[in-house]
Amino acid sequence: MTSSRPESTENPRERETSCDVASTSETLDVPGVVTIPLDEIQITYVRSAGPGGQNVNKTATKARIRWKLDSGRLEPEVVARFRALFPSWVTTENEVVISNQEYREAPKNKDACLAKLREALKRAATKPKERIPTKPTRGSIRRRLEAKKRLSAKKRERSQRDFE
Repeated sequence: MTSSRPESTENPRERETSCDVASTSETLDVPGVVTIPLDEIQITYVRSAGPGGQNVNKTATKARIRWKLDSGRLEPEVVARFRALFPSWVTTENEVVISNQEYREAPKNKDACLAKLREALKRAATKPKERIPTKPTRGSIRRRLEAKKRLSAKKRERSQRDFE
């Protein structure tokens, strides 16, 4: 029996649908770091696993966002820190891919993805504190040398046994 529907080779769970960006705010603001217009961020919804019963088989609630890391909005050292801190989020095409399926509703998952991106950008923008090398105190040097002498004496006593 032939079917009137064409057979698709793609997994229906991975079918993506575009989202309506106009329903949200127009920018993703990271205070003191960057302001990203939402039209630069590609937001898609995918069928999700997890809570929701049979409804997860027919609704796309998992949110996935993509953003070009090399869009020129970030300073090169922030981009380098972002890559070092979140290597699994950055693809070989320099895109940041973040997904969330924690909630049953797509808008909540989209907001969670945007919040993850905002926090990641904040963390990458903060410069790590430079370590100032310090000298050990006289007391710590003295205690270290005394401990070495005690351990050396203990080992010396163990090896000088008289078996006669």
